[in-house]
Amino acid sequence: MARERSGLYYNNLMARIYLDALEEVMGKNGTNAVLNLAGLRHLIDNYPPNNLGREFDFADFGALGQAIDDMYGPRGGRGLALRAGRATFADALSKFGAMIGIGELAFKVIPMGTKIKVGLRAMAETFTKFSDQHSEVKEEDDRFVYTIYKCPVCWGRSSERPICYGAVGILQEGLRWVTGGKDMRVEEFECHAQSDEYCRFNIFKEPLN
Repeated sequence: MARERSGLYYNNLMARIYLDALEEVMGKNGTNAVLNLAGLRHLIDNYPPNNLGREFDFADFGALGQAIDDMYGPRGGRGLALRAGRATFADALSKFGAMIGIGELAFKVIPMGTKIKVGLRAMAETFTKFSDQHSEVKEEDDRFVYTIYKCPVCWGRSSERPICYGAVGILQEGLRWVTGGKDMRVEEFECHAQSDEYCRFNIFKEPLN
């Protein structure tokens, strides 16, 4: 039975980048098995086209995450989703960085705190501008709070714990890039899958290393 559509979309390029990242961390056969389990067999050897058309439904993206958890278990799924999120950022930067004016040189000449703030806002702006994932960043004393108002990572899923590990991985790798290799503490503290209104993440200002 077909799953209910969300009516909200990633663009094709974002979906393609994520599927390529899954293939990088899981291998071709693993990715094909996840696509099959998620009811997305039509995407096997047929990833979305390399364009900005908004055609990849959030319901399908959420189904990918659920299939990874179902196949590998919560702990294994968490690790794979984090790794895929990190790999996603690396590819997305090369394709979207120039579109929003983000370059490595700009981050070499500004203070650490400003790097983190600018980087987070650039990531939020990218998703808001190029997809239906509206994201926002607010600064607090010792942290930034990153909010995803309609989250594709956990769309259509339910859980007793936060499960948006793919988003955590993207934020972690993005922050490693803007800070020149620093590991930042990123924690999801509210998740729509566990009946919170939105998905929210704490990003603490003090690096872990």
